[in-house]
Amino acid sequence: MNYFSLALTALCGMVVYFAYGFLLVALVPDLIKENRKYRSVFRPKEKIMSLMPAGMAATFVAILVAAILFAMMRQGGSGLVGGALFGALLGLFVVCGFVVHNYVNLNIGLKLALLQAVAYFVQWTITGIVIGLIYKPLATP
Repeated sequence: MNYFSLALTALCGMVVYFAYGFLLVALVPDLIKENRKYRSVFRPKEKIMSLMPAGMAATFVAILVAAILFAMMRQGGSGLVGGALFGALLGLFVVCGFVVHNYVNLNIGLKLALLQAVAYFVQWTITGIVIGLIYKPLATP
């Protein structure tokens, strides 16, 4: 495994992951509006910002783990298509294991859950594409 490539991949993946998140908030104001309906469920913005360093570190670890999994399995191939397939599978995992799970357990509305499902699926698909495009295995003789 190429550890330098894994670290670079995770760093680039994190940048794109957060860039998409910020862009999504700017382009889909309904997402924030829906979150604000559930003040007893979600932390206030100030508290979220104080916890953001821990969230960013955890996101980096999650993307690093995704890059390692990609490097270990690469059956879908590298590049755009392999990365997109890998990212879509991650997106589906996140939607089923996180979004639907939270919809069942938290007192949030269906609209918020659907907005999150679309947002996270696309976000992880894009992150998978970045992983597929950037990660390069060590050259074998």
